[in-house]
Amino acid sequence: MSAAEEGRSLGELVASAADELSGLVHDEIALAKAQVKQDVQRALWGIIAIAVGAVLALFALALLSFAAADGLHEWWDVPIGVTTALVGVVYLAVTGALVLFAVKKFSRLGSAQRSVRSAKSSAAVLAGVRPHPRPVPVDKAGSAT
Repeated sequence: MSAAEEGRSLGELVASAADELSGLVHDEIALAKAQVKQDVQRALWGIIAIAVGAVLALFALALLSFAAADGLHEWWDVPIGVTTALVGVVYLAVTGALVLFAVKKFSRLGSAQRSVRSAKSSAAVLAGVRPHPRPVPVDKAGSAT
């Protein structure tokens, strides 16, 4: 069914298309906002992982320091220093795992840029929408219908 058969004029069709394109731009902006929010959440988890890793690294540093002090004091014949050193190494391993987790979370940032580019592109198309004059159909007698 054509627009003429539906009773819609060219102006109504252009207005409808402009409204739909405007709605699309608004949806793309909402998508970009949602992606930015998701990126902020990922960054927050990355920051939390770094903070926890930093605290664990401080504990590891303290434990390894005590282990070195005990080891030097007892000159290799002390199990307390060796045990403390092993615990410190475990803390450092956990810290390394948390840093890798944070790097993985940070590497996924920036996905909202695609939506921003798409929204700008749609807005540029919307700005250029103008109704184009169309020829008026002429009947066989030569008069406009």
